[in-house]
Amino acid sequence: MNLQQKSKKQYLNLYFQVHQPRRLGQFSFFDIGTGSDYFDDGLNQVIMRRIAKDCYLPTNLLLLKLIRKYPDIRISFSISGSALKQLELFAPAALESFQMLAATGAVEFLSETYYHSLSFLTSKDEFKTQVIKHTDKIKDLFGISPTVFRNTELIYNDEIGRTVNDLGFKGVFTDGIEKILGERSPNHLYQHPDQSTRIFLRNYQLSDDLAFRFMQKDWPEWPLTPAKYITWLENILKKDELITVGLDYETFGEHQKKGTGIFKFLETLLTRLAKHKNIEMISPSQAILMLNPISTLHIPDSISWADENRDLSAWLGNEMQQNAFDVLNRLEMPIKNIGSVTLLNTWRYLQTSDHFYYMSTKTGNDGGVHNYFSPYASPYAAFMNYMNVLTDFSLQVEKLEKVQRETKPAFNFPLTDNPEYIDTKWRPEALTF
Repeated sequence: MNLQQKSKKQYLNLYFQVHQPRRLGQFSFFDIGTGSDYFDDGLNQVIMRRIAKDCYLPTNLLLLKLIRKYPDIRISFSISGSALKQLELFAPAALESFQMLAATGAVEFLSETYYHSLSFLTSKDEFKTQVIKHTDKIKDLFGISPTVFRNTELIYNDEIGRTVNDLGFKGVFTDGIEKILGERSPNHLYQHPDQSTRIFLRNYQLSDDLAFRFMQKDWPEWPLTPAKYITWLENILKKDELITVGLDYETFGEHQKKGTGIFKFLETLLTRLAKHKNIEMISPSQAILMLNPISTLHIPDSISWADENRDLSAWLGNEMQQNAFDVLNRLEMPIKNIGSVTLLNTWRYLQTSDHFYYMSTKTGNDGGVHNYFSPYASPYAAFMNYMNVLTDFSLQVEKLEKVQRETKPAFNFPLTDNPEYIDTKWRPEALTF
C-alpha cells in the first residue's frame, strides 16, 4: 500500500458530463419494412438548440469570463460523441464556445465511448473502437489528446480498468460508493489493484447536492449557498486531500432554470474557490502528476452513478431491457461482415444507453428520475418503439446478408468512417451522421 504524505494544500476536481442522445422517432409496427427513418433529427435539432441557448452558451461564457479573471480555475468535461456531432450540426456557436474554453489551457477533456454505449458489456473490441473514435474526435475538435477516461454513466469494474490502461489512459473515473469503499473515504486518489491506472471517485453526495437538491425546498439544507458549500468542502478536506465533484452540465439552465439562481451560485462558488487559500482546483491530469494514490481499489463487479443501486439495473434491470440489449448485440457480427458503414453507424447509435434507460420500470425516486428524462409515455412504449425499430433494422441486415451471399462481390471495401466509403444508398441519413 502506497500512502501519500499529507499535502500542504487540498484539492477539488470538478468535472461536467455533456451528453445528448440521438433520439428515435415514433416508429410503429406498421412502419416495419417501409424504409422510414429511425431517428427524429428534427426533434434532436430543436432540443440541442434549446439546451445550447439555455445551458451550454451561457455557462461556457461564464466560465470563460471567470477563467480569464482567475487563471488557476480548473474544469474538466466529458462530452459524448453523439453530443459533439449534434453540436457540429445544430449548434456550432455552442461548439465554438467549448473550443474557446479548450484554448484557455484551464479545461481538460476526458475520453469516453463515442456513442455513450454499454459496449464493454458485450464486446471489448467494439468498446475499444468507440473509445478510439471518441479520442480522435476530441483531438480533431479541441486539439487535446485525452489522458483520462470516463465510461458511460461512470460504469466501471476492474476489467474496464485493465482495458483502459491498455488503451494508454492514465486515469479513470467512477462513483465513490460505500459498497466498494467500506469505511474508506472517496476523497482520495486510488489505484487499480494490478495496473498503474489511477481511479478518481466522485463524491456523489456533494455532486447530487448541486445536481438534484439545489431546488428542493423540503431539503433541510435548503437554500444551498456558496458559503455553505465551501464550508462542507473545508470540513472534508481537513482530513482528506482530493474531492471529485461531477454532475450533468445540463444542471445549469436546463434542469435548473436561470430563475433558480443556479448561474449566480456557480459564479460565486468558483470566484470564492479561486481566492481560497487552502483549496486548489485541479485537473485530473494534474492530480495524477501531483498526488500519489492512497491505496489500491478492487472493484470486481460493475458499478455506475445511476439510481440508488449504483449498478447496471438502470439499463438492464428488467426483461424488456435485457431482451432489447441481447437482440441488438446479436447483430454485431452480421453487420460487421456486411461492411456497410451506414449500417454500422446506425447500429452504434442504437447502442446509446438512453434507449435502455427509458425502458426502466423502477418506481419511487429512481422511477421519477427515469420518467423525467424519458420522452415516452411509459417504459413499455419505449420498449415497443425500440423493438419496432430493431425489427425493421434486423430485416434490413438480413436482406443485405442475402444480397451479399448471392452476389459475392469481387471487392471488399474497408470498414471505415471515411465518407468516401459510406454506402449512401442504404440510408441517406449517413450523409450527416
